[in-house]
Amino acid sequence: MNVPGPAAPAVPTPWWRVLYIQVLLAVALGILVGVLFPLDKAAPNLWSAAKLEPLGKAFIALVKMMIGPIIFCTIVHGIASMSDMKKLGRVGVKTLLYFEVVSTVALVVGLVVVNWLQPGAGFNFDPTALNTADSAKAKNAVQGAESQTMSAFLLNIIPATLFSAFVTGDLLQVLLVSTLTAFAITTLPNHHRLAVLGVIERASEILFGIMRIVVQFAPVGAFGAMAFTVSSYGIGSLEKLLKLMAGFYATAGVFVFVVLGGIAALCGFSIFRFLVFIKEELLLVLGTSSSETALPGMIQKMRRLGCSNSTVGLVIPTGYSFNLDGTNIYMTMAAIFLAQATNTPLDLREQITLLLVAMVSSKGASGVAGAGFVTLAATLAVVPKVPIASLALLVGIDRFMSECRAITNLIGNGVATVVISRWEGEVTPETLRKNLAPEETA
Repeated sequence: MNVPGPAAPAVPTPWWRVLYIQVLLAVALGILVGVLFPLDKAAPNLWSAAKLEPLGKAFIALVKMMIGPIIFCTIVHGIASMSDMKKLGRVGVKTLLYFEVVSTVALVVGLVVVNWLQPGAGFNFDPTALNTADSAKAKNAVQGAESQTMSAFLLNIIPATLFSAFVTGDLLQVLLVSTLTAFAITTLPNHHRLAVLGVIERASEILFGIMRIVVQFAPVGAFGAMAFTVSSYGIGSLEKLLKLMAGFYATAGVFVFVVLGGIAALCGFSIFRFLVFIKEELLLVLGTSSSETALPGMIQKMRRLGCSNSTVGLVIPTGYSFNLDGTNIYMTMAAIFLAQATNTPLDLREQITLLLVAMVSSKGASGVAGAGFVTLAATLAVVPKVPIASLALLVGIDRFMSECRAITNLIGNGVATVVISRWEGEVTPETLRKNLAPEETA
């Protein structure tokens, strides 16, 4: 047996090679290029930073290409490796209960803050003042919402074939296929089950290896996405809507540090240390406006904290459909903002109705194209008093608000995973504090 010698001293990584610093610099550079080379809508053929959009789209497409297989391997291995099926049911019930309670708190927080700030008061919105492109996007969102009935939503969870879920990338469909596969594996004889789990574990290692390669291109994707956003929409043109944006960002911050921070403190860890621990994923989301790009990294980070594979495999993927705290805050704030902007008074009963509908409509957000607008349109549909055309008012700022939505969703799912692991006794406060401590470099 070989006895390992003394460990070599850690060599600090040069700052310019640290991925999250590269992403941060790329975001700043993208904003600068977007400001310097804005899109001229009167002469769209002239070069502008908006033409850098393919860089962001390509990176997001590369990540989404990997999400389905990674979730499949994570869920299947997590569930099928559980020797106690009662534990699976217990963890599942705790997870869904936690998601529902915290998501409802997010909706209520958004409702209270938007009524207090009154960001839409005095706006006196005129639907005819918007350009046709914005109106067309709002109309498409309404049509998408109309097609999302409860029966259509439930039927959409079932993929056309066993493999089509991976082709479309629909997370709810992947969840269904993964769960069925995992339960099927648990019925196999023990030696067969272990053999299949070994194959899935090796496949998972390959997939995460590919992700490590793909993530190296994150600065390029973040640069292209940010340059396109600033060039296309412009920062100065958002002046009238800055109050809503500032209110939303502030509300999301309060939710993260007060609500999620309080939950973290009760479970024995610091929300500030946790945010530092997942800083690479947060900056990746900031640059791409998509929380899905950070999903593989979050799975690995939660494992490093000490959470079991089964808990991580169940909570993280499920949270992307059922624990969208940032989206919930946005939906209530945006809906009441539009009512205020159109001088449409809503009484307490109508606001509570909006909240209840938002609790349901937000659950399928991850599986719907243009989820922010579609779910918001579905929520507004229950209060016909608010002109549905007012959705077009939010087109110009939606991209800027999507970063905050995605970051809040990501933090919420990470905290949920640690909380469930604490409830299951998988990690202790001491273990969390040790694993969340800043890494020492020689």
